[in-house]
Parts: sequence; structure tokens; C-alpha cells
Amino acid sequence: MPEYILSIDQGTTSSRAMIFDRAGTVVATGQKEHAQILPRAGWVEHDPAEIWQNMQEVIGLALTRAHLTRHDIAAVGITNQRETAVVWDRTTGRPVYNAIVWQDTRTQGIVDRLARDGGGDRFKAVVGLPLATYFSGTKISWILENVDGAREKADAGDLMFGTTDCWVLWNLTGGVEGGVHATDVTNASRTLFMDLETLEWRDDILEAFGVPRSMMPEIKSSSEVYGRAENSSLLRETPIAGILGDQQAATFGQVAFRAGESKNTYGTGCFLIFNTGEEIVQSRNGLLTTVGYKLGDAPAHYALEGSIAVTGSLIQWLRDQLGIIETAPQVEELARAVDDNGGVYIVPAFSGLFAPYWRSDARGAIVGLTRYANRNHIARAALEAVAFQTRDVLDAVNADAGVDLTELKVDGGMVANDALMQFQADLLGVPVVRPVVAETTALGAAYAAGLAVGFWSGLDDLSSNWQEDRRWEPRMDVAERDRQLRLWRKAVTKSMDWVDEDVR
Repeated sequence: MPEYILSIDQGTTSSRAMIFDRAGTVVATGQKEHAQILPRAGWVEHDPAEIWQNMQEVIGLALTRAHLTRHDIAAVGITNQRETAVVWDRTTGRPVYNAIVWQDTRTQGIVDRLARDGGGDRFKAVVGLPLATYFSGTKISWILENVDGAREKADAGDLMFGTTDCWVLWNLTGGVEGGVHATDVTNASRTLFMDLETLEWRDDILEAFGVPRSMMPEIKSSSEVYGRAENSSLLRETPIAGILGDQQAATFGQVAFRAGESKNTYGTGCFLIFNTGEEIVQSRNGLLTTVGYKLGDAPAHYALEGSIAVTGSLIQWLRDQLGIIETAPQVEELARAVDDNGGVYIVPAFSGLFAPYWRSDARGAIVGLTRYANRNHIARAALEAVAFQTRDVLDAVNADAGVDLTELKVDGGMVANDALMQFQADLLGVPVVRPVVAETTALGAAYAAGLAVGFWSGLDDLSSNWQEDRRWEPRMDVAERDRQLRLWRKAVTKSMDWVDEDVR
């Protein structure tokens, strides 16, 4: 009997394949970055063909490093950057345009147009989301309105849409030769098109966006056999059995299965998810209502989410655009070289402000600069910006849920940064807890796939795998915490009202 699960993690900056054993331990990893295409300010794109090519390579890398073959793999799970939109030709398999990434803000005009009839919360009671450039629905509309021939092909039924999980699944299961065109409820809940109660596409909303229903994938649960790998000799006939959007996957990997449990993932962006169980809770404080997971025929579990656009990508910006650091880990070294931020605060509103503000008119700001400030202070301010944004979101979660969190489970690449985690605990006033397996996104997708094929017996089996690695207790004086938060919120106001009609 196969003793491993392979997880495909198609992320914002890279694609990974990770192999897990029954204890949820990482056996091997293959990873490769893909290009970040930035045609103009506010535009962020990926090449879907590059992503698919990289995906095949990292699957080979992981299997080779583990000395395994497809016969050792019980099932494959997929997790992905959720709102990134791919539109492709169903007959040729070729994308009609680059993937438009979740961080992209070019669709603000479409958002404004749709909001004229009903405001920014026009569809929120149905789909749980405000109108925003963040979600994939407006990106599909943009492609249909701006790519030559796309509208005609869509109306003829020749185009397909999918988030990157759907793109990978379709290619992996055969592509133009019978590939499965499906997504799961968590990804579908990020399009602006899915009814949270019925878990089906809403025809009236699709019509408002000008998107033909024929483009849309079938909505499935997060844990079932969707098909088998046909377009990959390395995984041929292996069942593809789990799909979860990246943040829901991380929550699942943190075994936060029950109402009241939560996690915060520190990646390209930062995403705090609070499980509300089978209840759909509409936020009054700037959070999103989303599907947490759905296992086979069981009822869906829902969640409140606080989405922060720029966290890890702020460190990449210091590295790639400013040249302040040469490698991402160097930011901690610089930050530790000073005792505080020197009065410098960075508000990384590169794509506007997401939760809990939802201000598309905001842009990034560095405030409090004096001649005293140096690159160490800027590095420290960048790390602190991640923690400040998380505090803002957690305050909103506490207000909506009516129950204060007693500790915060964390995961993602940035949790290796001890300075950041300590500052996070200081700002929150509660312990921050890191698990042994910090990359829980891939683990969550593996768990979903494994449950579908009986590799694990149930949620209790998964919960027994979770182990604490490290805990940070708050050390900051309450008065100092309040001072820091006051200055941060003052800095946030300086980033707002920047975008005029002639500034995008």
C-alpha cells in the first residue's frame, strides 16, 4: 500500500511539490520560482505556461529526492494562490492572456462601475465579499473586455476560467484530452460569483459581470477524487483527491477544524482565518466571509478572514526594488542591529489597503523619516509593519466573533524570523505558537487528499499529528504597546486618499 501523499503548492512566487508521510512529516520538497511580470504600476501577472512547466519539474524533483515513484503515492492534493485568474482556450489549451494575480489593481474601474448600482457591498450578503480588485471575478471581466477576440470566444463557449488550482488540475488530468475542469468550494468562494449557502454559481451575478457560465468550472468539495493524473508520466493514474485555497489549506494543516479555532499565515501576504463552523457569519468590521473547507458530502465549514496584501512581498521589495538587502533572511539581521524603529513606520499599501480598511485609494508610505534613520530602521519598520497589520485584523476578528483569542497559531515562511514573532506577541498581548511543520499550506492539501482515499481515518487522526515547536510570550509594556499602535494607526491615515482619477 502506498505510504505517502504528494502535495502541489502553487503559490504567488513559486511552485512546490512536497511529499508527506502518515505522521505529516515532510519527506522531500521540490520548489521553483516563476517570473513576476509587472507591465505597469499596479499590474501583476504570471505566465500560466511557465507555472505548468515548473509544476512538472518540481514534482520530479520531490520524487527523485525522496527516491520514490508514483506507486508510492496514495493521492495528490493541490493548494494554490486563490484569486489569481487564468483564462484559456478549451481547444488549444493555451491561455488567452497572462494570469492576472490577486495583487493586481487594474480592475478598479470595473469595481467602480459595478458599485454604482448598490455600492461596494452590492453582492456581499450572498458571496461574503465586497467588490474589490482582489477577487478573480473582475479579472475575468477585464480579460473579456480588453483581450482581442476573448469576448467572442467566450460567448461561443470556447474559453475556460480557473484559479491556478483549476489550471493545474485540468492540465494534470489530461488538458485538451479530457482534462477535469473543476475547483473546490474554497477557491470558488473567492471569485465573487458563488452563493455561500447553496455553494453554486449565481447566474445573476455572472450576468452583472458579463461572464458566461460556460467558462466556469464545476464546484466540488475540498476532499474527493476529482480525477487521475494522465498528463504526467511521473504520477500517471494517481488520484487527485484534495483541493484547498492556500489560506484554507494552512488552516486545515494547523488542524483548526472547529469553530473558534484560528491561524495566521505569513507569506507573500498575511491571512488570518477564524473558523465559524457551519455558521455563515457576516462581518461588521471589514473581514471577509469565506468557506473554510468541505469534506465530501459533509456540510461546509465557514470562516472569517482578514486578508493583508503585502507582508513577505514587502521584504522582497526591499531586496529586489531597493537593494537594501541581498537575501530575505538578512532583514532580521539588520532589524536586530537597532533597538527600535527610530520613529519610522512603513504602510505597504502597494495594492491599496485590504482588511480591515478596504481602501483602494491608499498607496504605500514611509513616514517618520529623519536624518537619524538608516537602513536598519527601515528593515525593522518593514518587519513591524507585518505585525501591525496582523494586530489590526485580529482586533476586527475579536469584534466580530465576540470572543478574544487566547493564543495565535502561526505558519508560513516568515515565522522563521524570531524578531518578527516576538514583536507580534508583544503587539497582540497573547502567546504566538509555531508548529513543528511551519509550511502548513502544503500539509493541509495533503490532509484533504489523504482523507478522501482513506490514507488517514479522520480529523482526530490528523489532530494527533500537530506538535508545537516554539512559543513566544508577550514582553512589551502595555503603555509602550499602546504608543506604538497609536503611531501606526496615524501612519495608516497618511497612506489614504492618494489615488486621484489620473493616478493609478
